[in-house]
Amino acid sequence: MFTTDRSLRRWWPMLAAVPLGALCGGVYALAATPAYVANAYVMAVPRGSADSATAVNFAQAYGRIISQPEILLGPAAKTGLPLAELTGQVEAVTSPDAPMIQISGTAGRARLAAKEANAVADSLVAFGNATTAETGVRLLPFAAAAAPAAPSSPARSIDLAVGAAAGVLLGGLVLMARQSPSPVPEAVAEPEADAAEAPVAGLPQPRPLAEGESVPDREPADGDTAPAAGAEPDAEPENEPESERAADEGADEATADAGGAGRPGRKEAPGRPAAKARR
Repeated sequence: MFTTDRSLRRWWPMLAAVPLGALCGGVYALAATPAYVANAYVMAVPRGSADSATAVNFAQAYGRIISQPEILLGPAAKTGLPLAELTGQVEAVTSPDAPMIQISGTAGRARLAAKEANAVADSLVAFGNATTAETGVRLLPFAAAAAPAAPSSPARSIDLAVGAAAGVLLGGLVLMARQSPSPVPEAVAEPEADAAEAPVAGLPQPRPLAEGESVPDREPADGDTAPAAGAEPDAEPENEPESERAADEGADEATADAGGAGRPGRKEAPGRPAAKARR
Protein backbone atom coordinates (compact mmCIF):
# COMPACT_ATOMS: atom_id res chain seq x y z
CA MET A 1 0.00 0.00 0.00
CA PHE A 2 1.43 3.35 -1.02
CA THR A 3 1.60 6.05 1.59
CA THR A 4 1.97 9.78 1.12
CA ASP A 5 5.56 9.82 2.35
CA ARG A 6 6.56 6.96 0.07
CA SER A 7 4.91 8.58 -2.94
CA LEU A 8 6.70 11.86 -2.23
CA ARG A 9 10.06 10.11 -1.94
CA ARG A 10 9.48 8.37 -5.25
CA TRP A 11 7.97 11.19 -7.32
CA TRP A 12 9.77 14.20 -5.87
CA PRO A 13 11.95 14.73 -9.01
CA MET A 14 8.82 15.12 -11.14
CA LEU A 15 7.05 17.29 -8.57
CA ALA A 16 10.07 19.57 -8.37
CA ALA A 17 11.00 19.67 -12.07
CA VAL A 18 7.59 20.69 -13.46
CA PRO A 19 7.17 23.88 -11.35
CA LEU A 20 10.83 24.70 -11.84
CA GLY A 21 10.49 24.42 -15.63
CA ALA A 22 7.35 26.57 -15.65
CA LEU A 23 9.13 29.13 -13.46
CA CYS A 24 12.06 29.27 -15.89
CA GLY A 25 9.65 29.77 -18.79
CA GLY A 26 7.93 32.63 -16.97
CA VAL A 27 11.24 34.27 -16.11
CA TYR A 28 12.29 34.09 -19.76
CA ALA A 29 8.98 35.62 -20.86
CA LEU A 30 9.52 38.54 -18.50
CA ALA A 31 13.22 39.05 -19.22
CA ALA A 32 13.25 38.56 -22.99
CA THR A 33 13.18 41.61 -25.20
CA PRO A 34 9.79 41.94 -26.94
CA ALA A 35 9.79 41.66 -30.73
CA TYR A 36 7.12 43.25 -32.93
CA VAL A 37 6.38 42.01 -36.45
CA ALA A 38 4.65 44.07 -39.15
CA ASN A 39 3.66 42.77 -42.60
CA ALA A 40 3.36 44.60 -45.92
CA TYR A 41 2.05 43.00 -49.15
CA VAL A 42 3.08 43.53 -52.79
CA MET A 43 1.27 42.01 -55.81
CA ALA A 44 2.67 41.09 -59.21
CA VAL A 45 0.36 41.93 -62.13
CA PRO A 46 0.93 40.63 -65.71
CA ARG A 47 1.20 43.15 -68.52
CA GLY A 48 0.88 42.79 -72.29
CA SER A 49 1.18 39.19 -73.43
CA ALA A 50 2.14 37.83 -69.99
CA ASP A 51 -0.27 35.59 -68.13
CA SER A 52 -0.96 34.90 -64.49
CA ALA A 53 1.51 32.00 -64.33
CA THR A 54 4.26 34.37 -65.37
CA ALA A 55 3.20 36.79 -62.63
CA VAL A 56 3.38 33.99 -60.03
CA ASN A 57 6.84 32.98 -61.17
CA PHE A 58 8.15 36.54 -61.01
CA ALA A 59 6.60 37.07 -57.59
CA GLN A 60 8.57 34.13 -56.27
CA ALA A 61 11.71 35.43 -57.93
CA TYR A 62 11.36 38.88 -56.34
CA GLY A 63 10.77 37.27 -52.96
CA ARG A 64 14.11 35.43 -53.18
CA ILE A 65 16.13 38.63 -53.84
CA ILE A 66 14.57 40.69 -51.05
CA SER A 67 17.85 40.77 -49.08
CA GLN A 68 19.95 42.17 -51.94
CA PRO A 69 21.75 45.48 -51.25
CA GLU A 70 20.10 47.10 -54.32
CA ILE A 71 16.76 46.75 -52.54
CA LEU A 72 17.79 47.40 -48.91
CA LEU A 73 20.05 50.42 -49.32
CA GLY A 74 17.15 52.86 -49.55
CA PRO A 75 15.18 51.37 -46.61
CA ALA A 76 18.35 51.37 -44.46
CA ALA A 77 18.71 55.13 -45.07
CA LYS A 78 15.04 55.77 -44.24
CA THR A 79 15.02 53.75 -40.99
CA GLY A 80 18.51 54.72 -39.85
CA LEU A 81 19.57 51.10 -39.39
CA PRO A 82 22.81 49.56 -40.64
CA LEU A 83 22.45 47.42 -43.74
CA ALA A 84 23.59 44.23 -41.93
CA GLU A 85 21.07 44.75 -39.12
CA LEU A 86 18.22 45.50 -41.51
CA THR A 87 19.07 42.36 -43.54
CA GLY A 88 18.48 40.15 -40.48
CA GLN A 89 15.20 41.87 -39.59
CA VAL A 90 13.46 41.67 -42.97
CA GLU A 91 12.20 38.60 -44.81
CA ALA A 92 9.81 37.80 -47.68
CA VAL A 93 7.31 34.95 -48.05
CA THR A 94 5.68 33.99 -51.37
CA SER A 95 2.83 31.69 -52.36
CA PRO A 96 3.05 28.99 -55.07
CA ASP A 97 -0.55 29.73 -56.19
CA ALA A 98 -0.92 33.53 -55.96
CA PRO A 99 1.33 36.34 -57.24
CA MET A 100 1.60 37.82 -53.73
CA ILE A 101 4.71 38.81 -51.78
CA GLN A 102 4.56 39.21 -47.98
CA ILE A 103 7.32 41.43 -46.56
CA SER A 104 7.82 41.19 -42.77
CA GLY A 105 9.74 43.67 -40.66
CA THR A 106 10.83 42.77 -37.08
CA ALA A 107 11.95 45.30 -34.47
CA GLY A 108 11.86 46.00 -30.77
CA ARG A 109 9.28 48.77 -31.32
CA ALA A 110 5.98 48.44 -33.14
CA ARG A 111 6.34 51.59 -35.25
CA LEU A 112 9.87 50.71 -36.31
CA ALA A 113 8.73 47.28 -37.49
CA ALA A 114 5.99 48.82 -39.64
CA LYS A 115 8.41 51.42 -41.01
CA GLU A 116 10.89 48.72 -42.03
CA ALA A 117 8.25 46.64 -43.85
CA ASN A 118 6.81 49.62 -45.74
CA ALA A 119 10.25 50.94 -46.75
CA VAL A 120 11.34 47.55 -48.13
CA ALA A 121 8.03 47.09 -49.96
CA ASP A 122 8.36 50.48 -51.65
CA SER A 123 11.96 49.74 -52.63
CA LEU A 124 10.97 46.36 -54.11
CA VAL A 125 8.14 47.90 -56.14
CA ALA A 126 10.51 50.51 -57.56
CA PHE A 127 13.12 47.86 -58.38
CA GLY A 128 10.62 45.56 -60.14
CA ASN A 129 8.87 48.26 -62.13
CA ALA A 130 12.18 49.40 -63.58
CA THR A 131 12.23 46.23 -65.68
CA THR A 132 8.52 45.87 -66.53
CA ALA A 133 9.15 46.22 -70.27
CA GLU A 134 11.47 43.21 -70.21
CA THR A 135 9.60 41.00 -67.72
CA GLY A 136 6.00 41.85 -68.63
CA VAL A 137 5.11 42.02 -64.91
CA ARG A 138 4.34 45.11 -62.84
CA LEU A 139 4.54 45.29 -59.04
CA LEU A 140 1.85 47.15 -57.09
CA PRO A 141 1.62 47.89 -53.37
CA PHE A 142 -1.28 45.77 -52.13
CA ALA A 143 -1.40 46.54 -48.37
CA ALA A 144 0.80 48.73 -46.20
CA ALA A 145 2.10 47.54 -42.84
CA ALA A 146 0.53 48.87 -39.63
CA ALA A 147 2.09 49.07 -36.19
CA PRO A 148 1.20 45.85 -34.28
CA ALA A 149 -0.69 46.20 -31.01
CA ALA A 150 1.19 43.45 -29.14
CA PRO A 151 4.58 41.82 -29.52
CA SER A 152 4.72 38.51 -31.31
CA SER A 153 7.34 37.21 -28.89
CA PRO A 154 7.78 36.34 -26.16
CA ALA A 155 4.37 34.73 -25.58
CA ARG A 156 3.95 34.15 -21.86
CA SER A 157 1.48 31.30 -22.15
CA ILE A 158 3.62 29.49 -24.71
CA ASP A 159 6.79 30.04 -22.71
CA LEU A 160 5.15 28.69 -19.55
CA ALA A 161 3.92 25.61 -21.42
CA VAL A 162 7.35 25.00 -22.95
CA GLY A 163 9.03 25.35 -19.55
CA ALA A 164 6.57 22.92 -17.92
CA ALA A 165 7.11 20.41 -20.74
CA ALA A 166 10.87 20.69 -20.29
CA GLY A 167 10.38 20.06 -16.56
CA VAL A 168 8.34 16.92 -17.26
CA LEU A 169 11.05 15.63 -19.57
CA LEU A 170 13.81 16.36 -17.07
CA GLY A 171 11.87 14.81 -14.17
CA GLY A 172 11.15 11.69 -16.23
CA LEU A 173 14.83 11.26 -17.03
CA VAL A 174 15.74 11.58 -13.35
CA LEU A 175 13.10 8.98 -12.39
CA MET A 176 14.40 6.58 -15.02
CA ALA A 177 17.96 7.05 -13.79
CA ARG A 178 16.91 6.35 -10.19
CA GLN A 179 14.85 3.25 -11.00
CA SER A 180 17.34 1.62 -13.36
CA PRO A 181 19.01 -1.35 -11.56
CA SER A 182 22.74 -1.26 -11.07
CA PRO A 183 24.65 -3.79 -13.19
CA VAL A 184 25.34 -7.02 -11.27
CA PRO A 185 28.68 -8.69 -12.04
CA GLU A 186 28.31 -12.12 -13.54
CA ALA A 187 29.32 -14.98 -11.28
CA VAL A 188 32.32 -16.95 -12.45
CA ALA A 189 31.32 -20.53 -13.12
CA GLU A 190 33.42 -22.99 -11.11
CA PRO A 191 34.07 -26.55 -12.26
CA GLU A 192 31.74 -29.06 -10.66
CA ALA A 193 33.44 -31.12 -8.01
CA ASP A 194 33.14 -34.90 -7.94
CA ALA A 195 30.16 -35.98 -5.86
CA ALA A 196 32.23 -38.65 -4.12
CA GLU A 197 34.89 -36.14 -3.05
CA ALA A 198 32.45 -33.48 -1.90
CA PRO A 199 32.25 -33.32 1.96
CA VAL A 200 28.91 -34.09 3.55
CA ALA A 201 27.74 -31.46 6.01
CA GLY A 202 27.32 -32.69 9.61
CA LEU A 203 29.57 -35.78 9.33
CA PRO A 204 33.12 -36.05 10.68
CA GLN A 205 35.70 -36.10 7.96
CA PRO A 206 38.67 -38.49 8.06
CA ARG A 207 41.99 -36.92 8.69
CA PRO A 208 44.75 -37.44 6.14
CA LEU A 209 47.36 -40.08 6.98
CA ALA A 210 50.83 -38.94 7.82
CA GLU A 211 53.82 -40.21 5.91
CA GLY A 212 54.63 -43.82 6.91
CA GLU A 213 51.37 -44.26 8.90
CA SER A 214 49.22 -47.33 8.12
CA VAL A 215 45.47 -47.67 8.35
CA PRO A 216 44.56 -49.03 11.87
CA ASP A 217 42.43 -52.15 12.23
CA ARG A 218 38.78 -51.42 12.71
CA GLU A 219 37.40 -52.43 16.12
CA PRO A 220 33.90 -53.90 16.21
CA ALA A 221 31.35 -51.39 17.30
CA ASP A 222 28.32 -51.91 19.49
CA GLY A 223 26.03 -51.76 16.50
CA ASP A 224 27.88 -54.41 14.49
CA THR A 225 25.84 -57.50 13.66
CA ALA A 226 26.91 -60.74 15.45
CA PRO A 227 27.20 -63.95 13.46
CA ALA A 228 23.91 -65.77 13.14
CA ALA A 229 23.20 -68.77 15.37
CA GLY A 230 23.77 -72.11 13.73
CA ALA A 231 26.17 -70.72 11.21
CA GLU A 232 28.88 -73.15 10.29
CA PRO A 233 32.32 -72.32 11.60
CA ASP A 234 35.18 -71.71 9.34
CA ALA A 235 36.28 -74.79 7.49
CA GLU A 236 39.15 -76.66 9.10
CA PRO A 237 42.38 -76.56 7.28
CA GLU A 238 42.96 -79.65 5.26
CA ASN A 239 46.51 -80.09 6.49
CA GLU A 240 45.56 -80.34 10.22
CA PRO A 241 47.10 -83.56 11.75
CA GLU A 242 44.74 -86.39 12.67
CA SER A 243 45.96 -86.47 16.27
CA GLU A 244 45.11 -82.84 16.83
CA ARG A 245 41.70 -83.35 15.21
CA ALA A 246 40.94 -86.27 17.58
CA ALA A 247 42.02 -84.21 20.58
CA ASP A 248 39.70 -81.42 19.55
CA GLU A 249 36.77 -83.80 19.16
CA GLY A 250 37.45 -85.27 22.60
CA ALA A 251 37.49 -81.84 24.13
CA ASP A 252 34.20 -80.99 22.48
CA GLU A 253 32.62 -84.24 23.77
CA ALA A 254 33.79 -83.58 27.32
CA THR A 255 32.39 -80.12 27.20
CA ALA A 256 29.06 -81.39 25.93
CA ASP A 257 28.90 -84.02 28.77
CA ALA A 258 29.71 -81.41 31.39
CA GLY A 259 27.04 -79.11 30.07
CA GLY A 260 24.48 -81.88 30.09
CA ALA A 261 25.30 -82.82 33.66
CA GLY A 262 24.93 -79.34 34.91
CA ARG A 263 21.55 -78.86 33.29
CA PRO A 264 18.91 -81.32 34.56
CA GLY A 265 16.28 -82.53 32.23
CA ARG A 266 18.36 -82.09 29.09
CA LYS A 267 18.11 -84.91 26.60
CA GLU A 268 20.17 -85.68 23.66
CA ALA A 269 18.70 -84.97 20.31
CA PRO A 270 17.41 -88.20 18.77
CA GLY A 271 19.26 -89.52 15.81
CA ARG A 272 22.52 -87.81 16.73
CA PRO A 273 25.31 -90.31 17.61
CA ALA A 274 27.66 -89.46 20.39
CA ALA A 275 31.08 -88.38 19.43
CA LYS A 276 33.78 -90.92 20.26
CA ALA A 277 37.25 -89.98 21.22
CA ARG A 278 39.91 -91.30 19.02
CA ARG A 279 43.04 -92.62 20.51
